[in-house]
Amino acid sequence: MNRFLSVSLASLMMLSLSAQTAAEAKNDKGFKFTTKVEVPITSVKNQNRSSTCWSFSSLAFFESELLRQGKGEYDLAEMFVVHHTMVDRAEKSVRLHGDVSFSPGGSFYDAVYCWKHYGIVPQDAMPGIRYGEMLPVHNELDAVAGAYVNAIAKGNLKKLTPVWKEGLSAIYDTYLGECPEKFSYNGKEYTPKSFAAELGLNMDDYVSVGACLHHPLYEKFVIEVQDNWRWGQSYNVTMDEMLAIIDNAVNNGYPVAWGSDVSETGFTRQGIAVAVDESGSDLTGSDAARWLGLSKEDKRKELTSKPMPELDVTPEMRQTAYDNWESTDDHGMLIYGIAEDQNGKPYYMVKNSWGTNNTYKGTWYASKAFVAYKTINILVHKDAIPAEIREKIKVK
Repeated sequence: MNRFLSVSLASLMMLSLSAQTAAEAKNDKGFKFTTKVEVPITSVKNQNRSSTCWSFSSLAFFESELLRQGKGEYDLAEMFVVHHTMVDRAEKSVRLHGDVSFSPGGSFYDAVYCWKHYGIVPQDAMPGIRYGEMLPVHNELDAVAGAYVNAIAKGNLKKLTPVWKEGLSAIYDTYLGECPEKFSYNGKEYTPKSFAAELGLNMDDYVSVGACLHHPLYEKFVIEVQDNWRWGQSYNVTMDEMLAIIDNAVNNGYPVAWGSDVSETGFTRQGIAVAVDESGSDLTGSDAARWLGLSKEDKRKELTSKPMPELDVTPEMRQTAYDNWESTDDHGMLIYGIAEDQNGKPYYMVKNSWGTNNTYKGTWYASKAFVAYKTINILVHKDAIPAEIREKIKVK
């Protein structure tokens, strides 16, 4: 019996070691990241079923800026920004008879504009959910508000009543709550504007930067995407200079608000964003035939299962993707760090607003090639811009 037990134990140990070795081998094929530099951020939020990444990412950026400037940790109300922005967007759409689209999307400039003109409030002052859910669910709100605005903007109306805007505000009040005129925070009473003033961020210090070929270099231009409905301006720099701004910012403790396209195969729900070569052009024979037969999802899994060669991104590639609609302003996020994979290749650490259930608990790792290829624009503090670039765009 003892001999049998010894043999059994030995067999179990062999099986255990075999399983462990297999697990380690599998892990070796994946991504292993080492953080090189990291800017302080607040907790990862979850926009859930709402098209409000632009508000979540903008406020994540300003929350990080407050930390950087030693002003403390704050949780700011995304739905305060959403409420004001959507009512403003509806007014623009109606004024132009629907030629400016009305949708729940927005841009970093919307948050800047809101902060300057309406102020800001903490999350407790306006939680923004009045319909029995724990997280935002905007399907119904978007459908109701969209139908209301389009009926007015595109309807066969000869004259508008003076109360249509009140009706729209009532819709947002119902779903998100009214924007508070006064509130208490840490025992002190504020208005949204006095709270913004106490936080002390100067919105004129923040600069939007893009990199395109169809506008003059080093001048301001309007990024032509639907959600830039306020026609906010960005400074035009080269692709390499845009990356240099991001690197300089993060390496010197500044966060970067990042607007990007995320429709590519290389952007995964698991937390990887890479500019992979989907053509399989480096494959020959049976490997190429197998590759061409894979579904898009299978390609996504294979291309992002481990570090692989990426596209050699050029400014012309960026421009083509923008011109043919392959690159759009899909998603807003926050770049807050730089890491390296097991091969020493750098990646930007990205705070997303999709909760913490992905592989890296709410962080994405975006390769430089992906950021070079798919970035629409970034928002940074002007002091984060390298001096030579700042001089070129004439930002004082």
